[in-house]
Amino acid sequence: MVNVLIIMKTLKNLGKLLTILLLAACASPYASVEGLKSMDDLQYPFDLKKQKLSASIEVAYVDEGAGDQTIILVHGLGSYLPAWKNNIPTLSKNYRVIALDLPGYGRSSKGPYSVSLEFFAQTVLELADSLGIDKFVMGGHSMGGQITLLTALQYPQRVEKILLVAPAGFETFHDGEKQWFRSVATPTLSKSAKPKNIQDNIAINFYAMPESADFMIRDRIAMRTASDFNAYAYIVAESIKAMVDRPVFDYLNQIEQPTLIFFGEGDQLIPNRFLTGGKTETIAKQGHAMLPHSTLYMVPKAGHFMQFEQADFFNEKVKAFLN
Repeated sequence: MVNVLIIMKTLKNLGKLLTILLLAACASPYASVEGLKSMDDLQYPFDLKKQKLSASIEVAYVDEGAGDQTIILVHGLGSYLPAWKNNIPTLSKNYRVIALDLPGYGRSSKGPYSVSLEFFAQTVLELADSLGIDKFVMGGHSMGGQITLLTALQYPQRVEKILLVAPAGFETFHDGEKQWFRSVATPTLSKSAKPKNIQDNIAINFYAMPESADFMIRDRIAMRTASDFNAYAYIVAESIKAMVDRPVFDYLNQIEQPTLIFFGEGDQLIPNRFLTGGKTETIAKQGHAMLPHSTLYMVPKAGHFMQFEQADFFNEKVKAFLN
């Protein structure tokens, strides 16, 4: 009888332990993510190259495919070149496709750079020069879209056509809202994010986050232990200020290049839900109306990362546009 009671008690305790372990696993699905020693240890799905530019900046980039047209792709705030992983393999069948990590991001060099949208635009041009590329199609996602618009405005002889995915720069802010952005744009914003915050912050970029995008969460969690993570946190904060300090909306009507615009109908980041609110389509049409040679696609079942979530639609429309 005593043995039976001991066995029952043991089973009960094992059951409790199993429940605790299951709850812990559900609460922290990324508990097993190993930290990085350096952000240069990030694993990319393409052969990575590096190019030394001026001011001791080394830019990480991929260079895939060949063709009569070259596409240069620029990622968004806090992101990196693997954000284009669902687009590069398809587009590189017809075109030369280059995607880069902006300085301070991904596997590019880090440093206390004097950050501005002009600084990022100049980096793109300097990379193109170093690779012997005169004219190119430029594509940008989110912050990369605003960088693309500025580059097209300042160097119209270099940028032949424009691809925009949920671009920053279409939404306008008054002085008080700009000051709010500057006040919250501190390195602490990135450094203080816990795994659950990171998971939520990345998931909100999607209409329905696909499993294939899980690497973004794992990479971002792993970055926190990297020796150059503080420099990354610095560049993210400075990038927010750079976007605020260099609005482009009032100059969009000066852009003569053919422009293709994509917004996900389920975009939860544009417009800014904390400040302006409203509908994504309103912002999209606002920018589209300013660009004299533009085509706009509002894409169903897609969020802010439209090019990743609805890659087939994006890739086909881009090919048709460039042909």
